[in-house]
Amino acid sequence: EKRETPDGLWHKCSECRITITQKELAENLYVCPKCGLHNRINSPEYFKIIFDEGSYQYLFSNISSVDKLGFVDLKPYSARLKDALSRDPEDALSVGVGTVNGQGLVVACMNFNFIGGSMGSVVGEKISRAIDYAIEHKMALLIISKSGGARMMESAFSLMQMAKTSAKLTRLAKAGLPYISLMTDPTTG
Repeated sequence: EKRETPDGLWHKCSECRITITQKELAENLYVCPKCGLHNRINSPEYFKIIFDEGSYQYLFSNISSVDKLGFVDLKPYSARLKDALSRDPEDALSVGVGTVNGQGLVVACMNFNFIGGSMGSVVGEKISRAIDYAIEHKMALLIISKSGGARMMESAFSLMQMAKTSAKLTRLAKAGLPYISLMTDPTTG
């Protein structure tokens, strides 16, 4: 009698086609043990890898996108948001604070599975608040980018976020605090 395998137990490498358990993949930091392919991951996996065990917490989780413009293409933006939020309640960016080897660090990590990690008003606001938090607590900032670019459904609200975050990063530099930009696959730019 054939038994069903639970979903999410196995991982098949998209490059070399080897099949391993998800647990083995996680233990190998999401790198294929046969061919060395680095698999795409999101903030929960990055936070577990980067921060000291049990040392981190999420910040600004209460901020979420809204459809201010009533944008509709193939389907309404409000429906896209509802669908994306059901998969990832953190929006396209998660902010965590914790320690790395005992040193404080703020990490802002994009989640590509939320509308392609696109930068909308919430992503810009979370980055802005992460920078303010880093300055206030005198911590370094790491931004992990994986994004398809600006979120077209938010029009000018989205485009304003680059200027806003650039201005905030200038404040971080003036405070003499380190900023590390980690560009991961896939990133447009």
